[in-house]
Amino acid sequence: MWKMKNNLKNEILKYFLFFSLFILSLLWIFQILFFNSFYKVQKINDIKLVSEKIKKYKQKENYHEIINDLAFDKGVCIEIINNNYDLLYGSTYFGKGCISNIERTYQYKFDFINDNKEEKTYEIKNPKYHNNTLIQAIKIENNQYAFINTSLEPVDGITSLIHKQLIVISIIILILSYVLANFISNHIAKPIKEINQQAKLLTKGNYQISFPYTSKIQEIEELSNTLTLTNKELNKTDELRRDLMANVSHDLKTPLTMIKAYAEMAKDLHQGKEEKQLQDMNTIIEETDRLTILVNDILELSKMEQVEDNLKQDNFDLIKLIEEILNRYNILKETEKYDFHFIHKEKNLFITADKKKLEQVIYNLLNNAINYTGEDNKVTIRVTKKENILVEITDTGKGIKKEDIPYIWDKYYKNKKKHKRNLIGTGLGLNIVKKILEDHNYPYGVKTKEKKGTTFYFEIPKKD
Repeated sequence: MWKMKNNLKNEILKYFLFFSLFILSLLWIFQILFFNSFYKVQKINDIKLVSEKIKKYKQKENYHEIINDLAFDKGVCIEIINNNYDLLYGSTYFGKGCISNIERTYQYKFDFINDNKEEKTYEIKNPKYHNNTLIQAIKIENNQYAFINTSLEPVDGITSLIHKQLIVISIIILILSYVLANFISNHIAKPIKEINQQAKLLTKGNYQISFPYTSKIQEIEELSNTLTLTNKELNKTDELRRDLMANVSHDLKTPLTMIKAYAEMAKDLHQGKEEKQLQDMNTIIEETDRLTILVNDILELSKMEQVEDNLKQDNFDLIKLIEEILNRYNILKETEKYDFHFIHKEKNLFITADKKKLEQVIYNLLNNAINYTGEDNKVTIRVTKKENILVEITDTGKGIKKEDIPYIWDKYYKNKKKHKRNLIGTGLGLNIVKKILEDHNYPYGVKTKEKKGTTFYFEIPKKD
């Protein structure tokens, strides 16, 4: 069943009020239910503290003054007696609730002296004031005993006053909680709501929006910055998608048109002319091969982007691999007069990598060099071994403009958006190269000079 969700403002308000009610509940519980217990515990701690100081300062010359000061500071009565219950010293402070040294009070003194304990706490009824009194009895030495007593005042009046104060405080806190919760929720919810409204436009394909929000809240500002970056990337992706569709459509249309045209020529114009028909068939085969390369590149790129492609680690001879790849271009040497130079000092150079994918890298870089080399049709492959293995593939073409270099690895990027039909390849090759080299963690790049050619390179790090 569909359930309505609260907005952020109401959620913050709800939790803020719940928290305030929880704190108020604790205050009421502790002040009402446990106030008497806390009061009694505090009184016990006071008289125990006095008893510890009585023992501590027993040998002081001004002992009687110290005892009297303690009695005034803590509001307690102090009596020191001997075994015969004679009063040796009594504090001059004798406030309300203190038990006087009268006969009826001898019972707890008799009990303590005969109990032979070091200290003991009593709670008895004060016969004079009809309230309870706490007494801390301690043994000072063999024939001296101290009794510190303090009154447990009735707290009903104090409790009633606290009740009234709590009612007022509770009302004030709830009002302040509501006001503060509204302020905080508005402070947080308003920018998020505005960001959300802008973000919804992204789902409708509007990439011209912006998220220029600044906030003192770090997460909101980070969200705004993230959506701004996402918007830029989506805009860029959408532009690349349009370019890709236009370029792929062009590359598909051109060979299909030629296949149809040459098939019609072979059927209608060159019927009975075996040599002409053979030429037509060769052209159809070449264009079909071009379509196959295009489809394979698109599928390969799609696979790399959608699925994390695990690398298969092979140990193989890099020199031999490059020689095998170059052999595939013998047809270009014969028909197009291409000049391939493979420069290397090592006869064998074994490496560990994904052989199939590294073969694709070299193949795509060679295709790129073939497509853009100069009038001399010269392509150079150089392998150098120093700390790392450096592979360079160089053409003698017009070079790449400096402002275009950051974009050449993008899918189907074309200078000034003009699509040029390649001799070999699809325009996706460099993006595939980039993905494979990054999967291998191989450094790569390009060096170029206008009208002097371009060198694409990558490094194979030395294995420890």
